[in-house]
Amino acid sequence: MRLRLTEEETAFREEMRTFFTTEIPQHVRDTIAAGRHIGKDDYVTCMRVMNAAGLAVPNWPVEWGGRDWTPLQKHLWHEEMQLACVPPPLAFNASMIGPVIAHFGSQEMKERFLPATANLDIWWCQGFSEPNSGSDLASLSTRAERDGDDWIVNGQKTWTTLGQHADWIFCLARTDPEVKKQAGISMLLFPMDSPGVTLRPIQMIDGGYEVNEVFFDNVRVPGENLVGEVNQGWTQAKFLLGNERVGVAPVGATKRVLASVKEIAREQGRLEDPLLAARFVELENELLALELTALRVVANSSDGKPHPASSILKLKGTELQQAVSELQVDLAGELSFAVGSETAPGWATLATPTYLNLRKASIYGGSNEIQRQIIAGTILGL
Repeated sequence: MRLRLTEEETAFREEMRTFFTTEIPQHVRDTIAAGRHIGKDDYVTCMRVMNAAGLAVPNWPVEWGGRDWTPLQKHLWHEEMQLACVPPPLAFNASMIGPVIAHFGSQEMKERFLPATANLDIWWCQGFSEPNSGSDLASLSTRAERDGDDWIVNGQKTWTTLGQHADWIFCLARTDPEVKKQAGISMLLFPMDSPGVTLRPIQMIDGGYEVNEVFFDNVRVPGENLVGEVNQGWTQAKFLLGNERVGVAPVGATKRVLASVKEIAREQGRLEDPLLAARFVELENELLALELTALRVVANSSDGKPHPASSILKLKGTELQQAVSELQVDLAGELSFAVGSETAPGWATLATPTYLNLRKASIYGGSNEIQRQIIAGTILGL
């Protein structure tokens, strides 16, 4: 499948391609192309370059830095960014708390947080999952109790991605334990260096460090840091998770990685194997189908609210990421065990850590089992 673009759309794609390949530091793009992680400073630099050009938060309202683009233009922006090996705007800022504040926050809250969020002057992290409240997020037990005009927060969050870099956290807490569990939740914003906040790292199965436990011990949060109304946190969380799911189907990045792996197989003469060649063809076809679904989702989203089919993007997008990483491990063979080797090819030494790291993809943003339930209920009407 090839998108049939108008002259204006073709010019837009070229504009995005030129920007991403010339304005983003080359060493950052080289690091991502090699399958390695960039550091905080590089992430901040890239997002600020994009924000200065008006390209960091196109999904936001225009008055807060968004762009009045068509769904196809948003798709082209996202795809060209991934194809150019450019890190996307930090999801916690651009796709999660930013749209929530823009939609539910007071004017004062918008003015206070949105410009800094778009420019990554504030690095946000997400306080949703708990040790006993992952897929069943509504069962969370972190509590926030009134103390005058303030809230006092006690509890624990886990799997807090990149919390070690974060300045602020957007946190779901139970503010009314007497009502139905979804009805008694609120969203609070507070700095990570607030007295009573403790962060502990969790080592990943691939040896890396990107997630954390966060503990709250009588953390005082000013009343004006409540997002929207009391006990409306569940509505805000569903809104946020819908936006997150749209962004976890990195079609362009997966296409780029698959093409790179296919080129390695071609150089090794492995594409003569009909079974291996068939695996590549199957993955390429499924990626094309996913791209069409992504276009349908953005075309049918309105008022910042993603279409229910975003669950399909999350489900299939993460499955394809995992399938491509598994193919890369199979192609590396015994070299996939040479993690850290200075003599084995770089792509082979990264194959297993990448494969292991991507096991999380089918869990975050709402597990894939939950996505199947959403699809069954909201799309299929079962």
